[in-house]
Amino acid sequence: MSQPADDDQISAVRAFNRFYTSKLGVLGQQLLKSPFSLSEARVLYELATCENPSAKDIGIELGLDPGYLSRIVQKFDEDGLITRKPYPADRRQYQLSLTAKGRQAFAKLDRSSHDEVADMLAALSDGDRKRLIGAMAAIERLLAPSGVAPASATLRGPRPGDMGWVVQSHGALYASEYGFDSSFEALVAEIAAKFLNSFDASRERCWIAERDGAQVGSVFLVRHSDDVAKLRLLLVDPAGRGQGLGRRLVAECIAFARARGYRKITLWTQSILVAARKIYQDAGFVLVASEPHRSFGQSLIGETWEMEL
Repeated sequence: MSQPADDDQISAVRAFNRFYTSKLGVLGQQLLKSPFSLSEARVLYELATCENPSAKDIGIELGLDPGYLSRIVQKFDEDGLITRKPYPADRRQYQLSLTAKGRQAFAKLDRSSHDEVADMLAALSDGDRKRLIGAMAAIERLLAPSGVAPASATLRGPRPGDMGWVVQSHGALYASEYGFDSSFEALVAEIAAKFLNSFDASRERCWIAERDGAQVGSVFLVRHSDDVAKLRLLLVDPAGRGQGLGRRLVAECIAFARARGYRKITLWTQSILVAARKIYQDAGFVLVASEPHRSFGQSLIGETWEMEL
C-alpha cells in the first residue's frame, strides 16, 4: 500500500501545473489566438480524429459535463463547423462530423499548435529535447488509468554515455539487491571498456533497452573464440521489469550469434540471480559447471551456462 503524498509533493505537482499551463498558453479564453477555448479545441480534435463520434462518446473520452458539451456542439452547429445525423439504433444520439469549414478550422488550429511546440523545442539542445520528451512520457505512463499496459521498451545500439549508465546501474543495483561491493562495479567497467576498445562490429553487439527516453536494460554479446560467443552484463532495471524484457534481450543475443556463425554461447552468472537463471534456462541454456568463490564482498556460487546453436 502506497503512503499518502506529503504537502511538499502536493505543492510540487501544483507548481508544475501552474508553470505548464502558463507555458502552453491555455489560461486565456482563446487557445493559440484562435476563436476556440481549450475545451472547444479538444472537442474539435476529437471530431477531426475519430470517425463519426457521438456527443456521448466525446463526453466520455474528455470527461466533460453533458450540458457543457451540448452547448459546445450547438455552437459548432450554428457556426457551420459540424453536421449531425441521428443514429438509426438510437435517434436520441447523433453522429457528428466536421464540415469542410470545420476541417479548415481544425487544420489551422493544428498547425498553430504544431508551430508553437516547434518553437519551444527549438530553444533546447537535442539532449534536452530527449529528456523533456522522456519526462513527459513518464508522466503520462505514471498517471495513466490502472490497467493500461505500459509502453514496451525499444532495443537499440549503444550511444555515447550508455556505457557509463551500464557501469553505474550494475554497481548501484547489485549493491542494493545483493550487497555487492565496489569491486563488482570495477569488473563491469573493465568489461565495458574492453568492449569499446576492441569492438568487432561483425561479431559483437550491445543492446540498450530504452523506455520513455530512459535506459532500462542492457546485454552484450562478445567474441570468446571463433566458434563461441559470450553473453555478458544482462541487466533489467526495476523500471523495466515485468514485461519480459530480459527474455527479449537474451533472444536478441541468440539470434545474432546464430546469424554470425557461432556454434555456442557461454555465460557466467551466480546462483543467487534467480530471475536471470530462469531466463537462461527457458531460452535453452544448460548449467555445465558451478564453483563456490569469494568475490564482490560475498560468498557466492559461480555458474557457467552454455547453449549449443
